[in-house]
Amino acid sequence: MRLLDIFLLAIVASACFAESPKTGDTPATAVRGKLIQRENQTPAIETADHKLIVLEGDASTEHVLHDKRIAGMDLEASGHFMGADHFQLDPFHTHAIHVIKDGKRFRVTYWCDVCSIRQYEPGPCWCCQRETALALKPEDE
Repeated sequence: MRLLDIFLLAIVASACFAESPKTGDTPATAVRGKLIQRENQTPAIETADHKLIVLEGDASTEHVLHDKRIAGMDLEASGHFMGADHFQLDPFHTHAIHVIKDGKRFRVTYWCDVCSIRQYEPGPCWCCQRETALALKPEDE
């Protein structure tokens, strides 16, 4: 066999053995709207057409979603719909939450002025233990 024939045969064979998508997998998408934080309830986004979509995520994501400083802000969240009104955010390390201000996307971060340390969850600085400030960072930086 010629090298080209072997190469083409390898491509066809790999396509035959490629893993098919798992049942229930849906392509990643994003939702956008005003972040609503209600007492003793899971945070939600209110879309432009006034539909409430409940947001769920891992522990770190939930920590950010419950931060009172971003309540009411225009939010864009990446993930997957788990039903008509439930949205599962992508894992925290993917930075799936963005604030939209003046048409620009900002990553939600937290800054310690004392230690000059950036964190991605609200709470005390891991170094000095002072409360970090919300520091929206432009996506293009």
